[in-house]
Amino acid sequence: MTINPAVQGSAGAGPVMLDIAGTELAQDEAEVLRHPLVGGVILFSRNFESPEQLDALTQSIHAARSPPLAIAVDHEGGRVQRFRSGFTRLPPMRALGRLWDADHATALDVARATGFVLAAELRAQGVDLSFAPVLDLDFGNSTVIGDRAFHRDGEVTAALAQALIVGLNEGGMGSVGKHFPGHGQVVADSHVAIPVDEREFETIWNDDLLPYRHRLGRQLSGVMPAHVIYPKVDPQPAGFSRFWLRDVLRQRLAFRGVIFSDDLSMEGAAVAGGIVDRAQAAVHAGCDVVLVCNAPEKARQLLDRWHPLIDPASVARVAGLRRRDKAPDAFELEVRANYVLAREKVADLAARAAEQGSAA
Repeated sequence: MTINPAVQGSAGAGPVMLDIAGTELAQDEAEVLRHPLVGGVILFSRNFESPEQLDALTQSIHAARSPPLAIAVDHEGGRVQRFRSGFTRLPPMRALGRLWDADHATALDVARATGFVLAAELRAQGVDLSFAPVLDLDFGNSTVIGDRAFHRDGEVTAALAQALIVGLNEGGMGSVGKHFPGHGQVVADSHVAIPVDEREFETIWNDDLLPYRHRLGRQLSGVMPAHVIYPKVDPQPAGFSRFWLRDVLRQRLAFRGVIFSDDLSMEGAAVAGGIVDRAQAAVHAGCDVVLVCNAPEKARQLLDRWHPLIDPASVARVAGLRRRDKAPDAFELEVRANYVLAREKVADLAARAAEQGSAA
């Protein structure tokens, strides 16, 4: 693999986050991870067999590079929980929304517990970041979002998400809100199609963007934009739109964290062209990190052919994703009273949500 001389000497975190094939880090994959453009690794269910195996895998990924790369995963709860065996079953976020409708205080308490358990268990196995929480509103239109959303009400979503973020922080982990400015109103799945949302900006600003306008918007470590086109606002999908990312997210909402693209191998990103064009368009729009998942040839092509200008401010933001403090291991967690109590609350809600789902 050739290395772009423009970034040859960079010791910081690069703008590309990619995946690996299996449950162990192969030698050729370790070489790829040492490429200066690489800034992180995202894991999937195929990378997991057991907590012990996951711990060994994350250690090998961290050891492949100095400073170590950030390791991320989509581990939201409900149907989007990549690691299951040996991990607490997390409820879908809709279960927290339903609990809110019955008891505000209990819902906030369990949301905080959910964030804490999620973060503590992942960090105990060497994972640095989960792409959560989902801040999309539950309009009842999007099956790809569905019960991943907390609630239809933006203020309720903001309150529950903030409680979850407090728990994530207590567990030693940051947070990534998605899918900005909102994926909940469109029917199409951006993994296989190019969704279009025909609403006006003011409607989106007053509804979908409420969680980002809330104080939690300044507490997020990262934001992931949607592969959705809002043609009455901008002809480009949000992840390729300077208006959405620079004018709205950075300027109007004063967001200072990391902006991640959604997966550039998804169909929703195809409007930008080939993989190099997609990455360049995302960074030009304002993304700090571009994800390329489940497409190893495209990932290697990007590393070989992309010649971005490295923004030091962006590098610093990405480097800040990894916590430097030592996380407790799984055995230590088991004897911590706050973790045991939180796990009981989370498992109870997850079990009740599963019962309601099977009875529906």
